[in-house]
Amino acid sequence: MSTVTEHVDVDVPVRTAYNQWTQFEEFPRFMEGVREIRQIDATHTHWKTEIAGVKREFDAEITEQLPDERVAWTSVEGEKQAGVVTFHRLDDTHTRVTVQMDYDPQGLMENAGDKLGIVDRRIKGDLKRFKEYIEGRGGIETGAWRGQIDRPGA
Repeated sequence: MSTVTEHVDVDVPVRTAYNQWTQFEEFPRFMEGVREIRQIDATHTHWKTEIAGVKREFDAEITEQLPDERVAWTSVEGEKQAGVVTFHRLDDTHTRVTVQMDYDPQGLMENAGDKLGIVDRRIKGDLKRFKEYIEGRGGIETGAWRGQIDRPGA
C-alpha cells in the first residue's frame, strides 16, 4: 500500500467547502481522470475512471462522515483504496482541505507511476481544481448532505 497526503487552502467557510465535497457526482468537474460518480445511497458510490487510457470501475463505501469535519471512505470492490478528507477552519472565511489516501498500485505502470509521484501530483492538482471550482462559484456550493455516518464501532 502507498499513502499520499495533500492539502489546499480555500477562500470559503468550512461549511461551504464541506457541503461541496459531499456532492460526489460533481467530482468529475475538478478531478482529472474521474469520468462519472453515481451516488447509490447515503453510504455507497459507484466510480468510473480513466487514467492513462486505463478504464476502471469500482464501488466505494463512506465509512465515516461528520459534518464540517471529515469524510472517510474505502473501496468495496475493484481498485483497493481508502482515505479521508478533513476540513479545518482557518478563520471565518478560509478552510484547509486535506486528503489522505491509501492505495494499492497494480502492475508495472502503476507501480512506476507511484514511485515517480504521479498520484501525489494528481491529488494536488485535483485539490487545486476544487479550490478554483468552489471559489469560482462565488463560494456557493451546488448542494449539501449534512447527514452523519458514525465510524464503525464508534
